[in-house]
Amino acid sequence: MKGYVHVYTGNGKGKSTAAFGLALRALCAGKKVYIGQFIKGMKYHEVAIEDKYSNITIEQYGENCFIEKSPEAKDFERAEIGLETINKILKSGEYDLVILDEVTIALYYEMIDVNALIEVIKNRANHVECVLTGRYAPKALMDFADLVTEMQEIKHYYKNGVISRPGIDH
Repeated sequence: MKGYVHVYTGNGKGKSTAAFGLALRALCAGKKVYIGQFIKGMKYHEVAIEDKYSNITIEQYGENCFIEKSPEAKDFERAEIGLETINKILKSGEYDLVILDEVTIALYYEMIDVNALIEVIKNRANHVECVLTGRYAPKALMDFADLVTEMQEIKHYYKNGVISRPGIDH
């Protein structure tokens, strides 16, 4: 069975949440899941899914979330390590679903090259489903993907001063 490439992008909330929902669905079907989180280095609540299921691996390729500032040399190094690791994982075929969470942010900040990422995905084992998340997905990546979903912000309670709620928003 052919694995497809999904891109979840846009300025609306829910991209990573949708990817983790797909991961949960795959896990419950007995599939093996790998999630590589780019940019993120903090242990958000969603990584606790590893404690509940034995057929999932989550690795982070970020130092801390630098979104409020500019990426540093360490951030670039971590992103490159992430891409190299993802390349091996996708080629191995060990996982049925591979999620590259916030990878489009790494592309946006030119921490990794879009053409290099596309090559890595092209060279994956045929059955591997691959999901890429984050704002600012480049056109080349969207053209390459089999499925593209754009989350559009219509209204958000953060704009009314509501702060992030651990376990719900973050």
